Amino acid sequence: MRSISSVFTFLLLSGLIAGLNSCKSDDKKKIAPPAAGTSARPSQVIKVEAFILKPGSVSEKLEVPGTLMPYEATELRPEVSGRVTQLNIREGQQVGKGTLLVKLYDDDLQAQLKKLQVQLNIYEQTASRQAELLKIDGISKQEYDLSVLQVNNIKADMELIRTSIEKTEIRAPFSGRLGLRNVSLGAYVTPATLITNIRQENELKLEFTVPEKYSSRIKAGSMVRFSVEGLDKTIPAKVLATEEAVMEESRSLRIRAVVQGKAPQLIPGAFAKVQLDFGKDNNALMIPTQAVIPQARFKKVIVYRDGTAVFETVTTGVRDSSYVQIIDGLKVGDTIVTTGLLSIKPEAKIAISKLN
Repeated sequence: MRSISSVFTFLLLSGLIAGLNSCKSDDKKKIAPPAAGTSARPSQVIKVEAFILKPGSVSEKLEVPGTLMPYEATELRPEVSGRVTQLNIREGQQVGKGTLLVKLYDDDLQAQLKKLQVQLNIYEQTASRQAELLKIDGISKQEYDLSVLQVNNIKADMELIRTSIEKTEIRAPFSGRLGLRNVSLGAYVTPATLITNIRQENELKLEFTVPEKYSSRIKAGSMVRFSVEGLDKTIPAKVLATEEAVMEESRSLRIRAVVQGKAPQLIPGAFAKVQLDFGKDNNALMIPTQAVIPQARFKKVIVYRDGTAVFETVTTGVRDSSYVQIIDGLKVGDTIVTTGLLSIKPEAKIAISKLN
């Protein structure tokens, strides 16, 4: 009897324990947390500061790098091969246009020219006598015409020889300063031989590039100013011409200007800082720089509309330390969000805490 009572007691305790566990399981189900991805409470309204867009004035200025160039520059090379018999090059010398710099061997050509000159004298005398005979019908018209033809042929041959002699001379194509010479007296040169360089430095050119969006605002005759290292003042330059098209690789337009003035610091090849002033725009739309969100291909701005954040794509223009110009994408009166940009998502609910 005692053993049966023990068994009954064990079964009773087991049933009570199972019942308690079942109640605990039901309670856990009742207080289970919300499933992942659901919100336990409604989304919060983000408080931000904003800026009302209105027209303002901005001075469009741009600084771009440039390079000073000689007004004219070229390499001097012979037109024909030959031996240098005369060399009139002093390195760094200022020479005038047409100055004889190099003379090549031409004795053979001079001899041919003298021979043709003798032949010309004989044929001219013959033609002169035949002209007198023709007047008294001493010879036929055909014989006289042949003599005149021979005279003209000799003259043409002499012109060819003179042209060949001119090719043995290297003269300064314009007034300028000579560079370093690369040959010596007696050297044999060919058309591939570089004799020296010559540069016209009494007047200089300035070459620079501007971004594509400014290409239509610079015309021939426009004035720009530039500065160089070691010079405290800016120098004016007048735009001479622009390239016929924008360069594809850099999306910029190449421009050349003529320097208006001269100073010892202005030498060809010097680096220049070109200052461009496109005037003042009194209807520019300017927003704080921190309001622009840069992206891979575009720039975005958050606009407050009826308590909602709207992301707008914009095109920017001139900027300074605090503000940037908006060329496209916004209009006067738009309310631009300036704080909390990283925590705002499209169509998020926002409230303005401070309006600038």
